[in-house]
Amino acid sequence: MKKKLVVLTGAGMSVESGLSTFRDADGLWENYPVQKVATHEAWEDDPNYVNEFYNMLRGKLLKAKPNKGHELVAELEKYYDVTVITQNVDNLHEMAGSSKVIHLHGELMKVCSERDVDDERYIKQLTPDNYTVAPDEKAGDGSRLRPYIVFFGEGVPNISRAAEECSKADIFLIIGTSLVVYPAAGLVQYVKHGVPIYLVDPADVSAHISGVTHIKKGASEGMKEVAEQLISL
Repeated sequence: MKKKLVVLTGAGMSVESGLSTFRDADGLWENYPVQKVATHEAWEDDPNYVNEFYNMLRGKLLKAKPNKGHELVAELEKYYDVTVITQNVDNLHEMAGSSKVIHLHGELMKVCSERDVDDERYIKQLTPDNYTVAPDEKAGDGSRLRPYIVFFGEGVPNISRAAEECSKADIFLIIGTSLVVYPAAGLVQYVKHGVPIYLVDPADVSAHISGVTHIKKGASEGMKEVAEQLISL
């Protein structure tokens, strides 16, 4: 039986694919204030403006490709039972070939009912040929279509599922996240004592994690080093 590898990824995972992080210098929040595009209040105030913002993000995503880091995470499925837990809303892990991906903050290429975000009957998968939401476009229940994104202040429906996966990990790998955004940052607390933890991030991470192997490199270069170590175990 394969050992279980749980991988937690953040914005730094996708930055090498050309997708801006939200919080770094010149990140998306520098140009689009969070209170205007990523809160329930913003949606109530101007839903068409919010949809235009996510239409723009989808256009950027469609030009992006998985980087070597994404590909190496997917390749580790040959050796491990891999579950990816991502804070990212892109689908680059899936594009790279990862088969089990839990999205904590939603999925950019999906839209849903504003009346009931998680009603699967009205969650719609967008395509490269049809990735925009028109002004006041309706979901199947007659309410507006809204991004299938967890806005600030909303609950994170997949956090319990993610915590359960973390508790089963034989190896825990963190890539490209500052571990300051909760509840995702708290997932490491569910990892059993003594489980090896690897952290791939070029920057210092303020969160205290005991016994962590910190590889101060970007996602692609760092994953090359981690993959070599994990394959040799």
